[in-house]
Amino acid sequence: MSILNFNLGVLGHVDSGKTTLVKALSSVASTACFDKNPQSKERGITLDLGFSSFSVELPEHIKEKSLETYSKLQFTLVDCPGHASLIKTIIGGAQIIDMMLLVIDITKGIQTQTAECLVIGEITCNQMVVVLNKIDLIPDNKRQPVIEKMTKKIHMTLKNTKFHNCSIVPVSAFSDVSDLASISISNLIEVLKQLVFIPKRDALGNFLFSVDHCFSIKGQGTVMTGTVLQGKISVNDTIEIPTLKLSRKIKSMQMFHEAVVNAFQGDRLGICVTQFDPKLMERGIACTPGALPMAYGVIVNVDKVVYYKQPIKNKTKYHITLGHETVMARVHLFQSAGENLDFEMEHCYCEEIAEAKGQFFFGFLEFDHPIPVVPKSLIIGSKLDTDIHSNACRIAFKCNIHFIFGNENYREDLARLKVYKTKTREGIVERMASPFEVIGKNLLKKETNVQPFVNLKVTLSTGELGIIEGSFGQSGKVKIRVMEGLKEETQALLAGLNKKRKPQDSLNPEEKHVQVKIFLCFKRYIYDPCKKMIQT
Repeated sequence: MSILNFNLGVLGHVDSGKTTLVKALSSVASTACFDKNPQSKERGITLDLGFSSFSVELPEHIKEKSLETYSKLQFTLVDCPGHASLIKTIIGGAQIIDMMLLVIDITKGIQTQTAECLVIGEITCNQMVVVLNKIDLIPDNKRQPVIEKMTKKIHMTLKNTKFHNCSIVPVSAFSDVSDLASISISNLIEVLKQLVFIPKRDALGNFLFSVDHCFSIKGQGTVMTGTVLQGKISVNDTIEIPTLKLSRKIKSMQMFHEAVVNAFQGDRLGICVTQFDPKLMERGIACTPGALPMAYGVIVNVDKVVYYKQPIKNKTKYHITLGHETVMARVHLFQSAGENLDFEMEHCYCEEIAEAKGQFFFGFLEFDHPIPVVPKSLIIGSKLDTDIHSNACRIAFKCNIHFIFGNENYREDLARLKVYKTKTREGIVERMASPFEVIGKNLLKKETNVQPFVNLKVTLSTGELGIIEGSFGQSGKVKIRVMEGLKEETQALLAGLNKKRKPQDSLNPEEKHVQVKIFLCFKRYIYDPCKKMIQT
């Protein structure tokens, strides 16, 4: 019989007691848990992702629904750091969880990083339990009123989120406090057992493995620990590390110190492969050979986070997180008529996204350097260079990949994308050559090549439609053919312009008023190397 593994992410503000809570829950620790980093112990905060687990009897509702016979339910705990500067690590950890535990220090309530963790939770998972930790710090006679008041406050905070009906469990994770810790931890475990579900797992498709730690064991090889994102893997299979351009054979595998021969999507796993330098890969992706393309850029749908108060600005650089990989990328925005990317459709260039309700925004993310990407994977865009003390949400948008530019010469593929800017030019009629032809000026600059503008349509301020036939002289003037001829009123207006005039700046207001203006409107595809002008 197999074990049902359920990944539980533990997030919250720094010093909210997450690691203490995880220790209280855990029975089996992995090689990467409980503040293994010497700096963590020195500073008293979690600097990296920690993993541990505990097992319980299979709840009845899982036994009834499951098509497979499981021997037990295993909760894998992903302890994410709470410090603001480590948000990249938090985002990476949150993308491998099935449910989130949001830990709140009951003496402090919701803090800045608590709110950011809530945003990450809304993006990455659908179920959450709030843990009100450190209830042992409240005197016995005041404890219950304080718990009730904080519970009400948190429900108010969550009322407009997907977690508005989530369970809120008061806990003391500090084991030295009489029976309070054991009773509250037992209560939390019971709540988790009631809420657990059978996660969607798929053994099909290429194997993808999110690596969060890497180390060597003398005489055995190099061990990568992480979470299976997709597919299955077996001992003796060959896997690839795309960023290092290395392939290695799997010698052995373990799940929390127990040897296994197979692993599936969602499993927490240690993979021992033939030797390579672990310093080359602290984090990243391992996969079926050839499964992951290296991307120079991607096209994504852009969904602005409502708590991010600044607009998403075109051509601005953001921190882009895909799994455990974070890279700087410049975002190029455009708007579409539908939610799916279609290279045959036209898309409107966009300067910024201030409010995204009822609109479909996309972006071309141009990476600073190529990285391996999982097709259709979730991406989170952030402004992590924002002051961590500013009390502002730094998570700007979420998105999914629609198209990957896997070629170094990606500009050729990008030229297929019909993102247009609308351009408008304005000139005036200098004189009438005939009832069917006028000479225009100020429409183009003297140095402009007129040829690309030939046969483009123009509109006169008096209503007539015309076509640019070519240049007139060397000063940027153009000949315009008026297809159906000038109206009699227009001819009368222009009749006086055929006489010799004073310079433009010496015209009096009445003379300026009788000028006939020329309007030229066209679209230009911003990625078209030929810069062609299009009119509809």
